[in-house]
Amino acid sequence: MATSRAARVPTLIYGTAWKKGKTRDLVRQALVTGFRGVDTAAQPKHYREDLVGQGIGDAMKEVGIKRHDLYIQTKYTSVNGQDPSRMPYDATTSITEQVHASIASSLQHLDSTAERLEEVYIDCLVLHSPLPTQSQTREAWQAMESHVPKQVRSLGISNLYELPALMALYELASIKPAVIQNRFYRATGYDRDIRAFCRERGMIYQSFWTLTGNPDLLRSPSVRHVAAGLGVTAPVALYGLVLSLEGISILDGTTDPGHMKADLDGVEAVQLWLRGSDQKQAAALTAFNALLE
Repeated sequence: MATSRAARVPTLIYGTAWKKGKTRDLVRQALVTGFRGVDTAAQPKHYREDLVGQGIGDAMKEVGIKRHDLYIQTKYTSVNGQDPSRMPYDATTSITEQVHASIASSLQHLDSTAERLEEVYIDCLVLHSPLPTQSQTREAWQAMESHVPKQVRSLGISNLYELPALMALYELASIKPAVIQNRFYRATGYDRDIRAFCRERGMIYQSFWTLTGNPDLLRSPSVRHVAAGLGVTAPVALYGLVLSLEGISILDGTTDPGHMKADLDGVEAVQLWLRGSDQKQAAALTAFNALLE
């Protein structure tokens, strides 16, 4: 039995969904600005994975980034999550064959990220969501496992909000998930039980919808107090406070170059301040954690 390890998962990962024709330039800009993680998917309906690869290649040439400096994550999306007119694989084939074809497509899209053919790999391959039945999910996971550790270094799961389902996947997997990527918002209780499970097993919890799904948190006195005290925006303060929960990375999909830099610099400042031993830090963390109860 093995556990996949998603090494060097950055605290902020650049999210590339819905960027369409602007994807290449935005990915380049994000990496040039300082992002070192990129999230994409073999799902043409919402992602331009081909342009993600080109944007990464552009940034590598522009500022001398090496492949080992980056964390590149993509996803296998089942038939249910695809646009039938834009499929990355043949939907009439088996789930196993679909996974293999999806990975082959992703590796081809990402080949510009490597100087040599043997450097073309995926740091983490994520199952975009559980399939309709456990047996189908198992088949997809086993197909994903067959690519570890050569073409794929680690595995993950997304859009799984029930702890028993995560525990079942963890038990059936020969190669354990290294990450789970979920919406972080009140409707799921901020995934308290799932985050605890992840901490106990060394899994990374990747938060998305962190801003969009949490207008109340952004307006809360505790977040605004941290923002005002450190001279950062409320979104940056919220990012920093969420990261204080430990074992968490955040998907950041901003399209504004100014926000890219402000997010990177501001989150670092918030994290540094929260690590202090002053009563102000303890009070800020206590107040924020109370909002998640």
